[in-house]
Amino acid sequence: MSEVLRVENVNKAFAGVQALEDVSLAIEAGEVHCLAGENGSGKSTLIKIIAGALRPDAGTIHLNGRAHARVSPIEAIREGVQIIYQDFSLFENLTVAENLVINQQLARGRSFVNWREVRDSARRALELIGVDIPLTARLDRLPVVDRQLIAIARALINDARLLILDEPTSALTQQEVVRLLAILRRLQAAGVAILFVSHKFNELFTVAEDARFTVLRNGRVVASGPRTDFTYASLARAMVGREVGATSPRERRAHDVPSLSVAGLAKTGHFEGVDFELARGEILGITGVLGSGRTALALSLFGLTRVDAGEVRIDGRSVRIRSPQDAMRAGIAYVPEDRLREGLFLPRSIGHNIVTGVIRQLAGAAGVLPLRGVDAAQRHWVDQLRIVTPSHELPVQSLSGGNQQRVVLARWMATRPRILVLNGPTVGVDVGSKAAIHDLIRSLADEGISVLVISDDLTEVVHTCDRVLVMKRGRITDRLENHDLDENDLARRLAA
Repeated sequence: MSEVLRVENVNKAFAGVQALEDVSLAIEAGEVHCLAGENGSGKSTLIKIIAGALRPDAGTIHLNGRAHARVSPIEAIREGVQIIYQDFSLFENLTVAENLVINQQLARGRSFVNWREVRDSARRALELIGVDIPLTARLDRLPVVDRQLIAIARALINDARLLILDEPTSALTQQEVVRLLAILRRLQAAGVAILFVSHKFNELFTVAEDARFTVLRNGRVVASGPRTDFTYASLARAMVGREVGATSPRERRAHDVPSLSVAGLAKTGHFEGVDFELARGEILGITGVLGSGRTALALSLFGLTRVDAGEVRIDGRSVRIRSPQDAMRAGIAYVPEDRLREGLFLPRSIGHNIVTGVIRQLAGAAGVLPLRGVDAAQRHWVDQLRIVTPSHELPVQSLSGGNQQRVVLARWMATRPRILVLNGPTVGVDVGSKAAIHDLIRSLADEGISVLVISDDLTEVVHTCDRVLVMKRGRITDRLENHDLDENDLARRLAA
């Protein structure tokens, strides 16, 4: 097999902070290479250097046998490098078809657009992954899962010699992940080199039996070798730099006082006949595949969509939730699945993001913000949620994914909610941060907060929740107690 990519002794620093130090790896045609590491380990920086988005301070990039001190984005595309970034890197104001073929148009350098060719290419791209999304739809009107599928399809139609996937499955259900991995295996058999970046251990170990691993920590390669050299425990240890204990299933506790009661809730086209109770201090999981109604249900509980029928009772009192303001007044907080688009003001400071929901309370009756009080509140929640940062005045976009998720949680904890709805609470965070967020969820429940966890991460559901509800086609089909929970059984119920 010929070598598609060789990275030799690459270094990169930002404002004196060393992001990469003497990083080297090589990938041959038809090889799957898994790049692992916690958020902030340097994975994304390395990918951007390969793509030509960043210039290395030192080192060499070899593409198809040609050496480069740096690569331009157009050169990378012409060399067959296709990348699916964690943030998708799509154009929100363009249509599905335009997003799918834009790399082709740039690489060909044409001064005109053949729109029939655009539509035909876009249609073939979606057929490759077996999805049906309107080609004329604008990206900013599509849900996160459709945007991720479009990013994947775009990469697959551009004659990729090297396909780099940066956390490509963060918004996909288990069924879509299986489909994607099958596509990747076909591409591997066709001679495409694949660099697969993921924090999900089950995907790293199943993407290809003959895969090679490279592990980054603090910008350095700390381990590398064939898949057979690693176990879940040794990979976690290499990524984190310490032993990461296995999460034990949550001990079932007695919960007698209903905090939230839902009866006959329905939203046409999304869910119907939904009934459940959530007790004070309980963690209730709701899981289901894409289209099951789980996310639509979460949005309705926070007033982001209005239900057509049914009743919601909080602490025994019937409430009407027609807007997020109604939900907040009722003591409900909501952490969205897409924190980058829906949960954070990325350019603003960490502290600003934390207190933005309680500005009126901090201002008091006079309407004047006490700067000392605001600063104290920001520092309090940074400490309380253990947000790792040198200063709460730094922009929130400077944080790792796990710490960004803690900022979202801190914002809602500052409102002192009684009920916390978490939609995909650990999407896109690394193994160390994931365990810490699960511990935090348990501690919030122990303090008396009622927690609703919406997730398709079966390990997360089994080991974090007291009870689990399974949704299929808009209805609750199974109600399982903690002692009945088993990942394999749960997977079978979802697939049935």
